[in-house]
Amino acid sequence: MVDEKPLYDGSFSVVGGNFDNAGEVSSNIKTILKKIGLPSDIIRKAALVAYESEINIVSYARKGMIRLCVSPQCIMIEAIDEGQGIPDIDLAMQPGWSTANQKIREMGFGAGMGLCNIRSFSDVFNISSEVGKGTHLKMIIKTNSNTLQ
Repeated sequence: MVDEKPLYDGSFSVVGGNFDNAGEVSSNIKTILKKIGLPSDIIRKAALVAYESEINIVSYARKGMIRLCVSPQCIMIEAIDEGQGIPDIDLAMQPGWSTANQKIREMGFGAGMGLCNIRSFSDVFNISSEVGKGTHLKMIIKTNSNTLQ
């Protein structure tokens, strides 16, 4: 992705606590990837990674942004938030572990599968977090470069 012009490079703002618009960014990303002409299985992975990242920002941060960069070789999605941060990343990566409050759980979120799903649907997954400052996720999904012109 370094030496070539990306097929798409843009970012989307996410407002913490705004569950009414939760899923809008991942839906936009899905539309962009369809227009580029990626295979449906690759689009599904990227949409899921974007959605889980977006829901985490809405649920746990004041605000954040999701960046999408697409090249013929891969899709890179970054989610960067200004939020509470994750005190124990190893614990947070365990399936079913969640700090979601009752309100979030009543809306159907906070099952503790977000980070696990993001990791399992990404070919490359990096996470860093600082308590009181926020979290940075970087995910890469490899594409079949033969499908893109």
